[in-house]
Amino acid sequence: MSYFLFNERYFILEDGNYDFPNPIEAADGIVAVGGEITPKRLLSAYENGIFPWYDESMPVLWQSPLTRFVLPLEKLHIGKSMRKWMKRNPYRITSDTCFSSVIEMCGKIERKGQRGTWITPDIVNGYCKLFDLGYAHSVECWLGGVLVGGLYGVSLGNYFFGESMFSYAENASKTAFITLTNKMPILHLDMIDCQVYTDNMARYGAQMVSRESFIGKLRSDLAVNKTNCGKWTEYF
Repeated sequence: MSYFLFNERYFILEDGNYDFPNPIEAADGIVAVGGEITPKRLLSAYENGIFPWYDESMPVLWQSPLTRFVLPLEKLHIGKSMRKWMKRNPYRITSDTCFSSVIEMCGKIERKGQRGTWITPDIVNGYCKLFDLGYAHSVECWLGGVLVGGLYGVSLGNYFFGESMFSYAENASKTAFITLTNKMPILHLDMIDCQVYTDNMARYGAQMVSRESFIGKLRSDLAVNKTNCGKWTEYF
């Protein structure tokens, strides 16, 4: 699919314009196309249930899927084997100590059935700037002095919008994720947006909800508490 076809079918974002069309009206989940990946645009997107998701051969696609995969903290389920693993956890877990390394490693790791990566240099640059402002976060998993796993995402209000994770050692990303869920109450978080279905998140209790339901609840929650920024280092 070429940029010109996108141009005929979808709303094209211009640099400096941070207003998105109503995501509820995006019939195939693509809300808009183009525009630079800046902190202001990223925050505008997340506030409206939109996130960038595309590959290196495409222009930027801003998406809001028709169904959303979410994990309310109250629905979290940790399997018996992982509960045992966490008791003998061989890793050291930190947060917000090397965000750029985590996002870059998420982009480099090979994933089954995936060619290339959507974590482009523009994505890395944009989210690193969002991290500097205290809205993007990473959780790191260390074996000795080696970074062997981790995840990153964005926090707004009581939501953590999970973006990606990587693992180079047994259960490394799972350990980082479970540690994050344990810390969520003190971080004033109670909802994880997993965006789209994965078997991994389904095992933890994530569930599908309609786009209308997700965006309605998101907007209602953020109307009460829109900000939740600052480094997480001291909590881990």
